[in-house]
Amino acid sequence: MTFYLQTYPYRRMARRWAENRDGTLGINVREEDDAYVLSALVPGLQADELNIQVLEDVVRIEGEYKADESSYLVRELPHGAFTRTLRLPAPIDAEHVEADITNGVLTLKLPKAESARPKQIKIKSR
Repeated sequence: MTFYLQTYPYRRMARRWAENRDGTLGINVREEDDAYVLSALVPGLQADELNIQVLEDVVRIEGEYKADESSYLVRELPHGAFTRTLRLPAPIDAEHVEADITNGVLTLKLPKAESARPKQIKIKSR
């Protein structure tokens, strides 16, 4: 039996993502009126395998992809430990942060602290 591997034309980009050399986690963050929503791909990880910390305006996510010691012909899935620390533009209300993992996607809803929310001032007319 002959086994043939074709080279991948975007090998450098794929290798950089798959090897996770710098130990970081790729994220998306969007801003809503009263919260930030952070999304990250964490395939194969369960909730108890992640450590999420929030302090004022800093969010830190830590975890580790467990890998068996098998010999691979192609290895593109993430493996090893990762850490991601992110400073947001406004303080976060740590007591009301919501975290969810669905189908390998971690979603954090990070509500802004009351002091960071815009206040509407009513004008008195005379």
